Amino acid sequence: MSTSVVLITGAGGFLGSLLAQALENDSRTPNLHLILADIVEPKAPPNVKAITIKADLTDKTQINSLFETGYGVPDTVYCLHGIMSRGSEDNFDLGLKVNVDSVRFVLDAARFKGAAAGRLIKFIFTSSLAVYGGPLPDVIKPDTIATPEGAYGMGKLAVELFVNEYTRRGFIDGRIMRLPTIVVRPGAPSAATSSFMSGIIREPLKGLESICPIGNSLDSSELDLAAWVASPSTTMKNFIISKHIPAEKFFPHTRVVCLPGFTTTIRQELEALEKVAGKEALKLVKFKDDATNRRVVSSWPARFDNSYAIGLGFAVDEGGMVPVVEQFKKDVEAGLA
Repeated sequence: MSTSVVLITGAGGFLGSLLAQALENDSRTPNLHLILADIVEPKAPPNVKAITIKADLTDKTQINSLFETGYGVPDTVYCLHGIMSRGSEDNFDLGLKVNVDSVRFVLDAARFKGAAAGRLIKFIFTSSLAVYGGPLPDVIKPDTIATPEGAYGMGKLAVELFVNEYTRRGFIDGRIMRLPTIVVRPGAPSAATSSFMSGIIREPLKGLESICPIGNSLDSSELDLAAWVASPSTTMKNFIISKHIPAEKFFPHTRVVCLPGFTTTIRQELEALEKVAGKEALKLVKFKDDATNRRVVSSWPARFDNSYAIGLGFAVDEGGMVPVVEQFKKDVEAGLA
């Protein structure tokens, strides 16, 4: 039986930890060997063959070492690490160092280590809808021009260009996934500008207060701000699907795919919270309007044409926010979130 060696950078984060388990559960990835790397040593899923590595992903030497483990050169790299949106906005230079420079180091390692091993490494990069900004059409399509209005989106777009160029030149087999905002994220709040979109569900379901930085009350018109979102479970399905799509199915000029999502508003999130957990949970959401947060989030598009992604085989959530909140409530009750 052939062996599949998969490297995940950012493996200690929310998406990275879920991905490791999803790969283990994927019947199309037999005899899996994982290399899990992050700034803090990641935890491997139970019963998975894995090497866990604490690594400074801004250090080129340490990145090269990820391709020189006992498992050999990976056949697939999931590049998930990065400084989140608000963190990038508040510390521009650190955002560039982590979100652009370090990813270039990983790209170069995949290029040269792959060539030396006689293989074209699949390089799966998680981008973001934050690449969009400025005047936008009502619905984003694959040919909509990306013009970010934040440091995070700028960094993601810069890396997209590198991944496309490295793919065009035959250095790697790149796949770029522009992610919707993922709700509901388990764990502690992150430095993402959109973190509150999970927080206003997650914390109340745990009996904790949460701050909503959009609007000043439940009656605020700002709560009608729309966002493009997807659930963690559907996102994991799509991470796995991205690995198995034949290269020739992508557009010839770009490997960018806007992963499927659905449109919700902050108000609809809160309505779903009340429907699932009642008024007492809703009372735990407090309001403190943040102009920077509101500016960045409102610059992101909230409606996309899913047809290209679905045509490639990617999955989409059904039923809006209520099923997403119901599932997270079950996860909380089961001690999984």
